[in-house]
Amino acid sequence: MAIAAGGGIIPHPEDSKHLYGDSETVDKGADGRHPILDDEELKGLTLYEKKALLVNRELDSHGMGRYQWWIWGLCGFGYFLDLMWAQAFGLVATPLQYELGFPKDQYGNIFSAFSAGLTAGAFVWGVLVDIIGRQYAFNLTCLIASVFGLCLGAPSTYSGILVLTAFTGFGVGGNIPIDTTICLEFIPQNRRFLLALLSIFQPLGVVVCSGIAYGFIPKYTCGLGPDGKQLPACNKVAAGAPCCTKAINMGWRYTLFCLGAITLFAFIMRFVVFRFQESPKFLIYRGKDAKAVKVLEHIAKFNGKECGISLATFDALTDEEASINSADGGLAVLGGGARQLETSALTKIKLEFVRMKLLFANFQIARMTILVWITYIFDYWGFSVAGSFLPQILLIKNASINIGINETYRNYIIIYFPGVVGVLLGGLMYAVPLIGRKWGMIISSALMGISLFLFATVNTEASNIGLNLMEYFFQSMFNAILYGWTPEVFPAPIRGTACGIASFWGRLFGIVSPLIAAHISDINGVLYLAGGAVFICTIAILLMPTKQMGAQSY
Repeated sequence: MAIAAGGGIIPHPEDSKHLYGDSETVDKGADGRHPILDDEELKGLTLYEKKALLVNRELDSHGMGRYQWWIWGLCGFGYFLDLMWAQAFGLVATPLQYELGFPKDQYGNIFSAFSAGLTAGAFVWGVLVDIIGRQYAFNLTCLIASVFGLCLGAPSTYSGILVLTAFTGFGVGGNIPIDTTICLEFIPQNRRFLLALLSIFQPLGVVVCSGIAYGFIPKYTCGLGPDGKQLPACNKVAAGAPCCTKAINMGWRYTLFCLGAITLFAFIMRFVVFRFQESPKFLIYRGKDAKAVKVLEHIAKFNGKECGISLATFDALTDEEASINSADGGLAVLGGGARQLETSALTKIKLEFVRMKLLFANFQIARMTILVWITYIFDYWGFSVAGSFLPQILLIKNASINIGINETYRNYIIIYFPGVVGVLLGGLMYAVPLIGRKWGMIISSALMGISLFLFATVNTEASNIGLNLMEYFFQSMFNAILYGWTPEVFPAPIRGTACGIASFWGRLFGIVSPLIAAHISDINGVLYLAGGAVFICTIAILLMPTKQMGAQSY
């Protein structure tokens, strides 16, 4: 199965809206052939790709209807939660350490616990979304994250917090691969820049998280003791000595309770307020053509449109494919409709292997797959170190120039808010000639790395704010394009798995990088570690084939 066949957007003129409608209304030729069989655009495509192309045409005819905007907004909420939680642990780790008194070399454990959960979640949900469907995965990831997130502020031991952090990460970890997969399969082909704009929710998540932390942590965190030094943890001093108690250090708990409540609200919006329908492309490659048509009819009704696809259209394509393959004993293929459902268990297992092999179908696709993995590995390496340690590094640098904790937490909001503009610029790159997705990622990743290197060389309030702002601006721009573009180059039968495995590799190295950074005594060394990783992303993207960027999505 090819990943792409041409880069144009297939028109769906209104005067042909019902050309492929019910068998009773379609005017078949003298030979009894359905007119869809003579469509030149379908020549050379596999059975699944033919049906997927018809789904694209149908959804393109709707434009950005109400259903599509709901999908985009709810998938964006998943992006919001992803970076909201990622930011949270960098903001609460210091007051957490004040109260629980764990040693410095265990500081990175909370980031690694979260990354471990994210890693497992990205792989498990990425694979499951192509097996159990988009609908279940879409809702379950949010439910799991909300349940464990709400419990995070309860434990009084570091071990308990680490366990809950890992399970919260497991739920959150599926958001990016699932949400991009879902959004791509419902929006029109000429609105795919909206995939990049999903990332606009990420800096909003960071800003909201930072705002909540700013409201609680400075006010409800242990201060200085009678000796003018930071109050020690109660497990580090004799009974009755002044120490950092739970009662005077509730800020980080209040922060995490609020984030858990926001996650629960997202689940309610997804599961109760809006009833998400299964992806038609998932149903097609699982052989459930009738259900796919019902979903398309539901979407059309929701958008105030009329559905232009009937089951007869898909059946005509399936019957033709069956007659072509009759010489091979009626070999089952992906998208084979009812015949696919009626095949033996062994044949269905073989189809699963066919599906998985799509990641390495030919040299160009294998090259793209490996380079995508490399990009995700070092992107996550870079921003995991940056996200985990930049708040602490900024706190240390500001303290050395007599800037207090209140001003530092205020500066976090100033630094992260322009990330919204970075995402908008990333979406704009889709339409800029000679730049597009590829050069947009090259430029933004290079400037992100440069900002990290420069931050290691200076220490003034203006430079600390400016260079952190620059790093996050280009990080937001880069990830907006990367996350939006990745599902475009893989077909629906393997799309969730491909995005999930890419995220899995990234998350896996996101576990390692904070542990390495935690053992680097020089804070500038941490910045060089993050910046160097980002430059490897730049090189990987330079080596990617250009022709698969922006092609027709199956």
